[in-house]
Amino acid sequence: MRAISMNKKMQRKTLFKFRFISLVSILISVQLFFAVNISKAQTTESDLEILKERFTDELLEPSVDEQEVQNLISTIREDGTWPGINYEDTSRTAFEHSIHLDNMVDLGRAYKKPGSSFYGNSDLKQVIWKALDFWIEHDFICENWWWNQIGTPERIGNLLLIMDEDLTEEQREKTDPIVGRANLDAWGARPGGDLIKIAGILGKHALFKGDIDVLEKAVEAIAGEIGFAVDRGDPSDVRGLQTDFSFHHRHDRVTSTITYGQGFASYFVDWAKKVNGTKFEFPDESIHLIVDFYLDGINGYQAFGKYPDPGGRNRGITRLGALNPRSPELPRTLLQVTNYREDELEAIVQIREGERETDLRKNTFFWNTEYFSHQRPHYFTSVRMYSSRNHSVEVPYNSEGLKNHHLADGYNFITRTGEEYIHIFPVWDWQKIPGTTVVQKPSLPDPDEVQQAGLTDFVGGVTDGTYGAAVFDFESPLDPLSARKSWFFFDDEFVALGAGIRSESDYTVATTLNQSLLNGDVVIPKNGNHSVPGRGEHDLDEVLWVHHDKTAYLFPEPASVRLENRQRSGYWKDINEQTWALAREKEYKDVFALWIDHGTSPDQAGYKYIVVPGIEAQEVDRYYQSSPIKILANSREIQAVQHSGLGMSQIVFYEPGEIEISDNITITAETAGQVLVTTSGDSVKKITVSDPTRKLDTFLMNVTSQVDIESDDSNWNISWDNDEAINSIQIQLPNSDYAGQSVTIQ
Repeated sequence: MRAISMNKKMQRKTLFKFRFISLVSILISVQLFFAVNISKAQTTESDLEILKERFTDELLEPSVDEQEVQNLISTIREDGTWPGINYEDTSRTAFEHSIHLDNMVDLGRAYKKPGSSFYGNSDLKQVIWKALDFWIEHDFICENWWWNQIGTPERIGNLLLIMDEDLTEEQREKTDPIVGRANLDAWGARPGGDLIKIAGILGKHALFKGDIDVLEKAVEAIAGEIGFAVDRGDPSDVRGLQTDFSFHHRHDRVTSTITYGQGFASYFVDWAKKVNGTKFEFPDESIHLIVDFYLDGINGYQAFGKYPDPGGRNRGITRLGALNPRSPELPRTLLQVTNYREDELEAIVQIREGERETDLRKNTFFWNTEYFSHQRPHYFTSVRMYSSRNHSVEVPYNSEGLKNHHLADGYNFITRTGEEYIHIFPVWDWQKIPGTTVVQKPSLPDPDEVQQAGLTDFVGGVTDGTYGAAVFDFESPLDPLSARKSWFFFDDEFVALGAGIRSESDYTVATTLNQSLLNGDVVIPKNGNHSVPGRGEHDLDEVLWVHHDKTAYLFPEPASVRLENRQRSGYWKDINEQTWALAREKEYKDVFALWIDHGTSPDQAGYKYIVVPGIEAQEVDRYYQSSPIKILANSREIQAVQHSGLGMSQIVFYEPGEIEISDNITITAETAGQVLVTTSGDSVKKITVSDPTRKLDTFLMNVTSQVDIESDDSNWNISWDNDEAINSIQIQLPNSDYAGQSVTIQ
């Protein structure tokens, strides 16, 4: 019995010891849990303060215009308003209330910026309070939703971050619903260019309020926007970043890469810099994708990575400063958060800072947007088109871009210096946009007809990344006009062809080579010499070339063209009805315009010309005599150009057909499409193809020569037919969101 009793005591002692140890372990675990979570909370709160400081410091960076600050202090009225601002008109084209908002931010900066002579000035503080109280009392709502959900909340939110504790509790409380209109449930918080901005405003307001939960939601929303729109899995909504690195802001699939897309990238990059090194920092995958979008998308729309392409601006083309060169801020900021593709980013920064020659060399087709660009160190050019897959241009929202009807009808701007089209648009003839073929009507249709859906599907481009061609089977939705237009891009020149131009209008049809600011003399050949036409309008018959501003326009066959080199006048208000434009005086500009007049009701008319940028007038004759360009075909069925120096032929097959590119090489297309062929002697070295219709699974072609291509790529195959003495080539084409992309075998 004793042994048993002792055993039970031992068991009870062991059990007590076990329970004690377990309790201690639990207590330690609880302590560790709370310690870890307290540490996490402290880290999160610390990161919040870091972010708040970073955003506030950035808002305080700009210099203070002390004279202007003094003027605002002395002119504010007792009710908190300033003279000269129309506080009654809240329409889409006015809303001068934005001036009041900007004034408050400027005054807040002067009050809080160390080194400012107004730093901590009590009189200035009272002015800020008075202006803010006035806004709170009236809470102005604009007819343009953007101001209510983005513009106003952003500016008020910036003022709150700047002033912070120097605001009254009532001001902090009553501004909350104003800034709160920028929220993830707002109507404007939609995929594309707006959601990311609204999330950013929400995040900054969370910093002001110290709300970690809202900050986390905002950061998550910003990071979640960085991805291809198609990958969201909603086929009914593919606004945002496209797989070709273009950008669609709306369902109309109109390019907005350097407008909303630029803002989209800028917002993300700004937040990426701010959250870097904190708990909230973005994943590398998101940052890498935005770098790709910036370098391969946005810069595809900018000459030398610096000057915005005019037509890529949409309605923004009718704003002052629309073509101002881009600053190096965005690529420089990217370099602060990643070393991904840093050499390319550094090159753009150096070009924009004037420390590096423009040495970019690229050829790009954005198949989701029908936009083609060609960059060389000494020039940039582009073609904008539209098809049955997308619309032409942006609707003239807020009464901007009132004459943009023909902007996407195959425009072909040419940029060498970035100053060719600066503020020309009030005096422009909007039916003679460079590159377009347009019926010359007495006047343009109403602005509500600016945006049109495309009518044809054979619209596209073929490119190997360095060279390529664009094609536009054009049928105008505005006029009884059709034409088959194509452009072929090389190093020192590009070629434009038009065929099958047909119109049933009683008005003449014109194809415009260029319409830019007049810069120096226009030179033409005449009787073996060079002639300089005087200012005015000229009919040039049997002309071989025209030279202006170090660019030559050559005609392989003598052509009759129209030239205008004179002063024109016009008003900004004719193209933009914003308040500032209505107040502008008449503009006067010297203009160069060159076009081909196809006459009234042309039937199967055509054109062909070569553009050589960066050439002096005295060099044009020599180039003309030894041009490497040979036009192989220009018909409704086939358009093709060959460059002898490159051993390259670029071909558009509007339908199955064949073309001889040399004595021993014939290309036969079994399907319609575009082909780029590089040869050496009688051997084919490289083939690039694309399908403008986006309907084909396979491109079929035959080549009557040796095809010197070896590849393990399973997307194509080649077979030799002894009886026919031809190589039959079958190339698999991309589909789905990549349909229209080029495929190269080499």
